[in-house]
Amino acid sequence: MGADPARAFKVPQSVLVVIHTPAFEVLLIERADAPGFWQSVTGSKDRPEEPFELTAAREVREETGLDAAAPGHALRDWGLENVYEIYPQWRHRYAPGVTHNTERVFGLCVPRAAPVRLSPREHRDQVWLPWREAAQRCFSPSNAEAIGWLPRLGGVPRP
Repeated sequence: MGADPARAFKVPQSVLVVIHTPAFEVLLIERADAPGFWQSVTGSKDRPEEPFELTAAREVREETGLDAAAPGHALRDWGLENVYEIYPQWRHRYAPGVTHNTERVFGLCVPRAAPVRLSPREHRDQVWLPWREAAQRCFSPSNAEAIGWLPRLGGVPRP
């Protein structure tokens, strides 16, 4: 039995996970293939039927080593989606005719800012910043916008 050719293509559904503390410090990671490109955790579903929440938890683990279900961690679906055009140079990764991706936005609250274990093939550096500074440093406008939602969707910071 041959391999399913549809599995060779990326699923045009992804997640954006804003990792933050209760005081709204935000983790940004710098892409290995694009120095100066700072972002939150992102990644595509492995298969169309994979729930967004599982994709978010998997991508967080793969890119930072954090366990979204660990005690004191709270992964929340913010109920926001971004639909954007896939850059032409990356469209070959998707099925013919696919031009847009749907990105679901999540927040992951962790107890404190701490170093994470980066995947060296994907990211080269990390920084924790106050949410406004983090939003300004993001390369992606949709990522910056998601961080801007943090005070409203991320919960009330603890004193």
